[in-house]
Amino acid sequence: MDPEAIEQWKNTVHERVNDLIVCSDFKFGELTVEVESKQLIELCRKLRDEDGLHFEQLIDLCGVDYSTYGQMEWETDDASGGGFSRGVEPEISDRDVNWQKPRFAVVYHLLSITNGHRLRVRCFVPEKTLIIPSVTSIWASANWYEREAFDLFGIRFENHDDLRRLLTDYGFSGHPFRKDFPLIGQVELRYDATEKRCIYEPVSIEPRVLVPRVIRHDARYVENKKEEQS
Repeated sequence: MDPEAIEQWKNTVHERVNDLIVCSDFKFGELTVEVESKQLIELCRKLRDEDGLHFEQLIDLCGVDYSTYGQMEWETDDASGGGFSRGVEPEISDRDVNWQKPRFAVVYHLLSITNGHRLRVRCFVPEKTLIIPSVTSIWASANWYEREAFDLFGIRFENHDDLRRLLTDYGFSGHPFRKDFPLIGQVELRYDATEKRCIYEPVSIEPRVLVPRVIRHDARYVENKKEEQS
């Protein structure tokens, strides 16, 4: 999309819904608008129905945990490329982000099939209640996405018809995508041949942190690939 078309597209969104959004940002070729939970339903309905917008399809909905957002635990550019040398002690530095907004948010990715545009909507979740309105009345596809966000983050969606866990086991305790949830989990499940049933026990494996894969876009990997092919 050329710069003129992008500017026209941004102006269209702001003209139609500017009174409902807190702020907006355009990065990586996509517009993001932020909305308060009390305005969420009205905004989403306008985005779906208004001329020039027509976001008929909800592509994705996901929860986000901003706990410790911006704090460094891994060196990437200034460390070696292998082993645990990239691991550093968590600390606050000048590069860290001082996060002042709520811990949890829900992000909606929308597609306008009519106009060929995409839009991202972010709504922060009130910290005291962890409740925001369900958008299933606007996009039916939100049903399972909201159940997933409830299961993994503990975010509750008001007026959802069937808000149950979707991915975890029956009786599961906690929300595994929260950053304070232990990587090894809290319990483990096994079949007991004596009792002839599945039983839960305290987790027995040792906590272990793996070095994340860091992808650097430089010529080294292109050269190595050429050598392997030759």
